[in-house]
Amino acid sequence: MLRLLIALSLSLLPAAPVAGDSPDRIVVGNFSQARDLNGLPDGWQPLTFKNIASHTTYRLVRDHGTTVVEAVSHASSSGLTRKFPINPLDYPVLSWSWKVANIYQKGDVTKKAGDDYPARIYITFAYDAGKVGLWERVKFNAIKLLYGEYPPISAINYIWASKEPQGLIAPNPYTDRVKMIVIESGAEKLNQWLTEKRDIAADYRQAFGEDPPAISGIAIMTDSDNTGESATAWYGDIILSKKQ
Repeated sequence: MLRLLIALSLSLLPAAPVAGDSPDRIVVGNFSQARDLNGLPDGWQPLTFKNIASHTTYRLVRDHGTTVVEAVSHASSSGLTRKFPINPLDYPVLSWSWKVANIYQKGDVTKKAGDDYPARIYITFAYDAGKVGLWERVKFNAIKLLYGEYPPISAINYIWASKEPQGLIAPNPYTDRVKMIVIESGAEKLNQWLTEKRDIAADYRQAFGEDPPAISGIAIMTDSDNTGESATAWYGDIILSKKQ
């Protein structure tokens, strides 16, 4: 999971500027407006890992007249990521839509072997030296020396779980710097478009017990390398907005 955090940091594109007049909403993933289906969404790039040879396939497709991102995973792992530095206290509300064709039989949020999800939204938070102890600061500085920049200090994963209850917040089995929040679970709503809305700042406080640092990036990820299973999912537009 540390490798994942480092990869997220290194693969992020230059940030998209936020308009100076502070709009009420910012479309981070403007998938529906894509005109060319032969490529990745504007501002997004692949997130891959050295030791995982099989990658999830992402492509733009039309679904009932709307352009979305389709993800197909066969015992594979990779994501799409976008660097988007922004203060979650200014834009705390995250909205998105997704659809999942199946869940994993061996998916388990508590185990490394079950740490796969047919769909997830991955929010990373920027490193803040004031939020870590001396030894961790040394480790973060070593990573910066090696890779040229700090990895995220923490992350939230909004996940579609196999069996865990909705609302569960659990540490990732690889590191407690990543918290898994179950948004949907089980097979009851398969093959249905669902619209989700979360307060990132409130979720971070509940998960980590403090206010969130700046968001550094957002990723979508469909993976099945730990379970060895397969899944197909679709992602709609991703929006950050001010609290009303």
